[in-house]
Parts: sequence; structure tokens; C-alpha cells
Amino acid sequence: MKVDINTKMITLLGTPLSQSFAARMQNAGYESAGINMIYFYTETDNEHLGDIVNGLRYMNFAGFAVTKPNKVAVLQYLDELDPLCEKMGSSNTVVKKDGKLIGYNTDGVGFYTSLVEEGGVKVDESVFFCFGAGGAGRAMCSILAYHGAKKIYITDFFESSAQSLVADINEKFAPVAEFVPKDDFSKLAACDVVLNASGVGMGKSIGKTPMPIEYVQSTQLYFDACYNPDKTQFLLNAEAKGAKILNGLGMSLYQGAAQVELWTGKKPPVEAMRKELLTILAESK
Repeated sequence: MKVDINTKMITLLGTPLSQSFAARMQNAGYESAGINMIYFYTETDNEHLGDIVNGLRYMNFAGFAVTKPNKVAVLQYLDELDPLCEKMGSSNTVVKKDGKLIGYNTDGVGFYTSLVEEGGVKVDESVFFCFGAGGAGRAMCSILAYHGAKKIYITDFFESSAQSLVADINEKFAPVAEFVPKDDFSKLAACDVVLNASGVGMGKSIGKTPMPIEYVQSTQLYFDACYNPDKTQFLLNAEAKGAKILNGLGMSLYQGAAQVELWTGKKPPVEAMRKELLTILAESK
């Protein structure tokens, strides 16, 4: 990749970042599309976030990306927020335009695109159950409400997180969310799509699932925001019962593609980005 005086820069602000695949995926896309841009990492927490963001205003950046623990804290340093980003209360994408920093959130967009295009889900005709009300769950449930979901049941190990998300969705989007106490699986039978945004099944919890296999129904679609491993126990159980499954690879891909389009104004090189992401996953096995 050639870097010259005209190269536009993008950096990801967050910590830790050693596990991130974003730079390789994004840079492969830029190179494929002939876009003179480079993506790299800046590990930082909230302590110096304001200083860094202010510095980016005066450098050759097209914008920047944001991840944990800065998605909420960054809002106070931005000039404008996209309406969806404002309602969600967090930003993972910032565009520098005419001297202003404008916040967006593509996490939900990536999930929605994957769910509709790869999962074939008609959101406005479906009832959802979501395990997890953290960052991923918030983005996923918010975008579902934004696109007219019939009903969204939300639960979390930390029940206050689920209650807070339910309240925010009902107030800011539509009155479609309902809190479900942890370990209460009674609402699952009424759902069309079951979502795992809890993180259970990855990292140190590989082999675990947020729901017992006896509640799995073959007529439902099961989505896990995780894609490494490509099939968590949650998805393996669903597959064993004959249900349709979908992991978070598409969510990651499409949220990154949406970022590229915001930063460049060009059609994102989705297939080049997908190829690189699959290569990274194959190398990690």
C-alpha cells in the first residue's frame, strides 16, 4: 500500500485492540478499490480521548472509528450526531466534513443488513428474543425497533442493563420492547428470531450457551453476534435441531462496509473485505 501526502487516514480509538481484524479488512478494501486511505489503531481509554479527538480535527483524517470503552464518551467531543446515532446514544463511526466531526453508528446497520440479506428475515413481521443488553445488544435491538419489529424481548445477566435498554427503546424508538428476567425462557416459543449478543460462547466461555437446547425450535432463526468461533454452542444446538443459523461475520463485514461508504462517499468494496476477513479467520484456526 502506497502512502503519500494525499493519503487520508482513519484510526480506531479504543482498548484493547490486539484482537481487532478491522485494519486488515479495511485496508484490503481500500487497496482493492484504489482508495488512497489507510486504517490503523490508536489504543486509548476515556482519559485522553478528548485531546486525541481534538488533534484529529487538524490532521489529514477522513474520520475515525470508535470501540470500547469510548463509544458513549466520544459523543461529547462531536459537533453533530446522525439521528439514529443520537437515539442509540453511542457512536462507532465519526466523519470529518467541512471542519465538523459528525457521529454515526454502523453496528446496527451491519447487523440489520446481514439479518435481512443473509438471513432473509422480514423485520417488520417478526418477533425477537435477545440475550444480552450491552453494546452489541443495544445496537441490534435499537435497529430492529427502528425498522418496525413487532416485538423484542430482552434479557441480560445484569437485569438492570436489560431494563435500561427496554426503557430507552420504548421511549426513543417505539413501544415494542419487553424486559425478561434472566433464566426465564417462557417467551422464546413466541419468537421468530433468537439473538445471542451476550458474548456467551466465545473466549473463556466457549462451549457454553445462554439457553438450554430443549427450548430450541426448528422453525426459528438463531443469530450469534460472535463469528470466532464460527459456530458457538448456541448455534450448534440450533443447527442440531434443524433450525437456520447465522453468525456475526456478516454483521462485522457490513458495519465496516457502511463505514467505508461514510468516509469515502463511494460504494464499498464488500467482496474484497469479505475475502480478507475469511482469510484472517482461516489463519487463526
